[in-house]
Amino acid sequence: MKNALVLDASVTLSWAFEDEVSAYADRVLESLSDMQAFVPAIWPLEVTNALLVAQRRGRLDDLRNERFLTLLQRLPITVSVISAKTVFDEVLRMARQYQLSTYDASYLQLAIQMGLPLATQDEPLRQAMQQCGVPIFLGEAILGRE
Repeated sequence: MKNALVLDASVTLSWAFEDEVSAYADRVLESLSDMQAFVPAIWPLEVTNALLVAQRRGRLDDLRNERFLTLLQRLPITVSVISAKTVFDEVLRMARQYQLSTYDASYLQLAIQMGLPLATQDEPLRQAMQQCGVPIFLGEAILGRE
């Protein structure tokens, strides 16, 4: 699929917090003006839980939280359904093999399944991607593609 990527929560959440802003995450966000992002089913729960915890700790107020959720709903992000069998077989196997959480392994599994680059700031996930040949989305260029 051309003009598409898998987006993980580490990049998504950096858009919500001023102290986590990065040039990489900004490039990914800009890329979504003409690209489609795909996320595993865990993504909305992972993102909203992080927002909830941040709000409880005073890192994010109601207004900023609502604005961020509105932004996410306007972006071309498609949540991909995953079967329990795929989680129990493939995702768990990848989590064990690459020493990832099952959450992170679900992003890796989706990128492999869809043949797409993955946008992440998570270093252990990037290392796992490199080991299994999943390209890292870098904005204009995609590292790991010839």
